[in-house]
Amino acid sequence: MYQDVFGQDTSLKTRAAGESWDQTLLAFMAHGASTPTHLVATLDAEPDFALGYAVKGMFYTLLGRSELIPTAQEALGLAEASAMASPVTAREQSFISALKAFLGGKPSVAIEHLEDVLKIHPGDTLAMKLSHAIRFVLGDGAGMRRSIERVMHAYGPDHVGRGYMMGCHAFTLEETGEYGRAETVGRMGLTISPDDAWGLHAVAHVFDMTANAKGGIDWLTGREAAWSHCNNFRYHVWWHKALMHLDLGEADTVLALYDTEIRQDKTDDYRDISNATSLLSRLELDGYDVGDRWEELAELSANRTEDGQLIFADLHYLLALIGGERKDAITKMMGRLHRDAKAKASEMDARMETPGLSAAAGLEAFGESDFKTAFLNLARARRTMQLAGGSHAQRDVFERLTIDAGIRAGFLDEAETFLRERTAKRAGKEDGYASARMSLISEGRDAAGCADRVPAE
Repeated sequence: MYQDVFGQDTSLKTRAAGESWDQTLLAFMAHGASTPTHLVATLDAEPDFALGYAVKGMFYTLLGRSELIPTAQEALGLAEASAMASPVTAREQSFISALKAFLGGKPSVAIEHLEDVLKIHPGDTLAMKLSHAIRFVLGDGAGMRRSIERVMHAYGPDHVGRGYMMGCHAFTLEETGEYGRAETVGRMGLTISPDDAWGLHAVAHVFDMTANAKGGIDWLTGREAAWSHCNNFRYHVWWHKALMHLDLGEADTVLALYDTEIRQDKTDDYRDISNATSLLSRLELDGYDVGDRWEELAELSANRTEDGQLIFADLHYLLALIGGERKDAITKMMGRLHRDAKAKASEMDARMETPGLSAAAGLEAFGESDFKTAFLNLARARRTMQLAGGSHAQRDVFERLTIDAGIRAGFLDEAETFLRERTAKRAGKEDGYASARMSLISEGRDAAGCADRVPAE
């Protein structure tokens, strides 16, 4: 039996396969582009490695693409067949069960199986990171933090996964509002694992949530090596840097980063689409011309209307369709969202219903300049928007659209309330967006007051 780099027993029998598996694990922790290459090498060396197939299936399921689900199901079948043909550990069986639950539309049950592993093997960094990833998709920041803090005792100075665990912990601290601790833990983790792009980006989140754009730019500048090795996660880190420049009003820099880094590869991966659409939306809300950049996003998103894997993905595809004025595709997307919500065949379908339907209706109305309808729907969705998944920074585009719809529709008191709540969550720090919108609200009230004083003819 081969013990992996994190000290966990596996059913691997050869050193060659074990070394490839260790490289897979370390690359996955660092969001490395080489992860699938190492996994392929592992399975080539030992084609009956059940855990390898289970992890492969997890990777494909997390991509949130309907056409990849058959590949994930095939991986599940190979994992189950391998487990029947050769003995596997109880730990490895739990990963297989987690994949089966995930593919069965029950990601919360998948998490339970991974947490079962962590109860017995708290130092299992693979189980920790996968639980973290699924909870992230579900928007469960508090659960992410509880999960990591339960296993921190197992990560002594000699644990190879210590830096990566600290990066995950830093992110959960940020998502639960402990910004000072998040920054400290994130910085410390990077000294141990300098390739941990997740930890580096967790600190970037802190700068975003504390309205310190300049500090965030300084943090990321010169640390490009920490994310240049990444898969498409590197585009997301560039997105964070672009947000900071936008907060400083440096639109030319933002558009340059968009063209050269964020949309360097014109993929339709939902994470890349979310980076692009949310950034273009922010630019337009701030009055900047984005040219024809919506077109390629709309073209790609028109082919994703039937995905139905993640409401987070669907809402960003919808943003692209609205930006590109693809009315037929918008109609298809809205119809499919209603069908999924009604079917209630999976946990994600429940999120299609709430907050999905209200959010989608609000976005559609915003695109049609029906700001009253947009505000009423987006405000309804806002109460449960965290269920759409992602981070505070990612969901902020919907918060901005809600507030802007309220201002444009004349719901000034409500818009101000939402703005103040948004600022309160950001350590009470007012960023450029909040400052500009508070000024608009004040101007709107002044204008309304002047109108009231105009004598009737």
